[in-house]
Amino acid sequence: MRFIKIIAVIILVLMGAYALSMYYFVDESKNFQIEKEVDYPVDKVFSQFNNLQNFTRWNNFFTSSQSIDIDYYTPYEGKGSAISYMDQKNDMDGEMFIRYENLNKTLRYQLFENKNENPTLVDVKFKPLSATKTKIIWYVHTPKLSVLKRVKNFWTEDRFADNIDKSMVNLKNVLGNKVEKDNQMASIKYDSLMVENEEDKLLLGINVSASNKKDALYKNIVMNYNKVYNFVTMDLGKKDDEFGYPVLLTDADNYKDKEVSYFLGIPLSKKIGVTDNNFSFRTINPTQNYIMYYKGTYAGRVKAIQQLIQKAKKDEMRYGDVRQTFIERPMEEQDVNMKLSLSVYK
Repeated sequence: MRFIKIIAVIILVLMGAYALSMYYFVDESKNFQIEKEVDYPVDKVFSQFNNLQNFTRWNNFFTSSQSIDIDYYTPYEGKGSAISYMDQKNDMDGEMFIRYENLNKTLRYQLFENKNENPTLVDVKFKPLSATKTKIIWYVHTPKLSVLKRVKNFWTEDRFADNIDKSMVNLKNVLGNKVEKDNQMASIKYDSLMVENEEDKLLLGINVSASNKKDALYKNIVMNYNKVYNFVTMDLGKKDDEFGYPVLLTDADNYKDKEVSYFLGIPLSKKIGVTDNNFSFRTINPTQNYIMYYKGTYAGRVKAIQQLIQKAKKDEMRYGDVRQTFIERPMEEQDVNMKLSLSVYK
């Protein structure tokens, strides 16, 4: 009995020392700020923060879990919008609200975690540094914690900063694809031959051989596009803003052949683990291209390809493959909207 009493006294002393150290040396709440810069205009950046459906697509807190369920409440954008979330596997839940909005300047979030009645308050300010660059500043105020729980404040800032670092990588990928698509749509001039320098791309897709009789090739392309799209969105969980327009790679003059071999892929920002052997990655190296935007029947693209080849021959340029970038998703019995690119070199 005496031994048990001694142990109990030691435990009480340690708990008392812990409580005193927490009380005198650890703040009951924390205030800190984090700054980041992104190479995109403020209006593009702000719309990823004030629309919570956009926000949860790139914020690492939500994307890092495969088991989290999120409910969105109207209005879905701006002041008054809200979400609730639950992750039974990781034993967490909470609610998040936008309490204040000053368009393209400031947002205030209120986050209630795990039934805590005291919220974390986060003010986010957006400062345009140029027409294409924005500074984002987070001002974070954590809820007050009881003496016994204050030890959490030792890692709160580091955890928050780590989440922002990972989120910024996701955000840049989302904005990169979105801005690229917007710019591409704005720059379209149909049936005009132009020169373009294309950066490298990483495609995830499928290798195919198909008949070139009548509409058989296009039907095959539509079918395989749906396979790749469903794999990327459903199996890999990617959202439309996280990848680029689908690209079909093929030999420049195989439109004459009875059978056509091609690679159809969707651009991704980085390689990820793929267990399905039907799909593979292919890298497109930086090239100079002769390009032409085309809208019409799929069979009608041949005339545009011939124009690109004739231009290359006239300029005494050698040429490689043809890339068919579908600006609108290919669908049966509908015209295509695409960019045709012929890689050229001396």
